[in-house]
Amino acid sequence: MKDSLVVAILASVIVSFVGLFAYAKWGPAFPLSVSQITTNKNDLFTVSGEGKVTAKPDIAQVSVGFTQNGSSVGQLQSQANQTINTLTADIKKLGIADKDIKTTNYYLSPNYDYRGGSQKITGYTINVSLDVKVRDFDKINSVIDTATADGANQIGALNFAVDNPEQYQSQARKLAIDAAKTKAAEIASETGISLGRIVSVTEGTSTPPRPMPLVANKVATGLGAGTPTQVEPGSSEITVTVTLAYETR
Repeated sequence: MKDSLVVAILASVIVSFVGLFAYAKWGPAFPLSVSQITTNKNDLFTVSGEGKVTAKPDIAQVSVGFTQNGSSVGQLQSQANQTINTLTADIKKLGIADKDIKTTNYYLSPNYDYRGGSQKITGYTINVSLDVKVRDFDKINSVIDTATADGANQIGALNFAVDNPEQYQSQARKLAIDAAKTKAAEIASETGISLGRIVSVTEGTSTPPRPMPLVANKVATGLGAGTPTQVEPGSSEITVTVTLAYETR
């Protein structure tokens, strides 16, 4: 009985040594089954906050233009260029800088007569638009009145805007972040949620210009007569919305 037990123990030891030897020599060739479990924490709590800053516009943009008809391209372009030069020069005399006067449209098209079953050019029409940026609001009326006096028969809506909105956006952003954090803390306290770190931030900004229709007599009629144009800039509201995503614990 003892001999059988000794033999069994020796056999077990030999098998173990053989196994270790085989793995040491050929082990990498034998596939091993390894199970790996990866867990991702996807529980997020999102909250939004809004920040608003009221800014008084410091620039006004107005589009002034004209339409002219002529019998020939050369004659019409010459007349249009003369009108542009006169209009631009007179607006500059009001203290408007060169960089604040820009041609935004210059379109020349033929006019056709289709009577008699044929297509015949009867003349040409040119349409020109200038965008004028006015930084001194006291000069807005003078710019519009000067343009109409120089032949402008098309006046676009007057837009008031902030020339450098970034400074106001920064203020509104801080207010929005503070509001979102305060709201997150209040909700977490009421619901028992444990907030972790912020893993995502999304921002939305709204800075709409303030358009103002021009309804003064001389603008509406394009005749260069009537009472002086009266405008008021009012104020603009810059809004930033921030959404924060927190990990929850």
